Amino acid sequence: MTTETTSNDVPLKALLVLPRLRIQNANAISSPLTWGFPAITAFTGLMTALERRLGPQAGMTLYGVGVICHGFQPQVTSGGYTRSFHLTRNPVLQDGSTAGIVEEGRVHLDITLVFDVELAFSRQGEAERAALAADIGELVSGMRVAGGSVMPALPGAFRRPPRPSLVMLSDKPEASRDQFRRLSRRWLPGFALVSRDDLLQARLLELQAMQPGATLLDAWLDLSRLNHRASKIQAPDKTTGDMQESIEWNIDSRPGWTVPMPVGFAPLTALHPPGAVAGARDNRVPFQFVESVYSIGQWISPHRIGDIEQLIWRPTHDPATGLYRCINAFNPESSPVSVSSVD
Repeated sequence: MTTETTSNDVPLKALLVLPRLRIQNANAISSPLTWGFPAITAFTGLMTALERRLGPQAGMTLYGVGVICHGFQPQVTSGGYTRSFHLTRNPVLQDGSTAGIVEEGRVHLDITLVFDVELAFSRQGEAERAALAADIGELVSGMRVAGGSVMPALPGAFRRPPRPSLVMLSDKPEASRDQFRRLSRRWLPGFALVSRDDLLQARLLELQAMQPGATLLDAWLDLSRLNHRASKIQAPDKTTGDMQESIEWNIDSRPGWTVPMPVGFAPLTALHPPGAVAGARDNRVPFQFVESVYSIGQWISPHRIGDIEQLIWRPTHDPATGLYRCINAFNPESSPVSVSSVD
């Protein structure tokens, strides 16, 4: 969808804020190798579905989405080190036999979504923006978010129930950053998901210095786990005073609250014409088999993010390679507080 631009109808940048959405039974298994918070592609998919439902008459174009999580309740057992998902029992088959159980991971979420949008001139008035934001809130309440259902706020949860809003952004960088800083404090307490591709590349160089054959997968796995390392120490014996050798176990420090995450899809086959693959969800569009693309993300408090560009995830597509990837421009060096000082 595009917005026509004339001398009397100049689209301006704005933020669409959907605060404190309560999502029930969202998908917690977002790739073959990860589980937990839904993939960022689930929210870019919501953005596309929302834009299609609004249609050109809404006068709004959506470009990217930021995610702030306030609550996370995975539906799993809570005892011991090993966890398993709570699964539903399917009805028996027609012959009375037991139907197979397909593992499904579910999670209850409390999130705020921030969309980077452009508004047509006819929608830039305060009353027009308030009416459009209210309509979008009603529309999203009947949509699926990461496979989960949008539920009403619990009674008494807020003194003033948060409402969707459309906030116009200043075209001056410093004023825009001030606006974002004021907005980010409304999203507390919570944590925003940002990209840390730089940590993945840095860890790869560290591993290759010790193991020349190390790959990006090795670096990704190394950042995805807690590494316990043993070291020998010399300490005097408390009774004899002689030096004794002992083993001390330490956990490698982590550069913040980092998590492995899928960020897109890479093609496995050529693009098949519509209807060529049996069982496809939609026979009107081309079909392609894909696999997940992974990277490293980080959960960080919104007030430690410098500006809106560091929060927003934007979907990109390379027609030559077929790669679909979500890009986030978080830069810890330009944030108000560096990652090292947070740790």
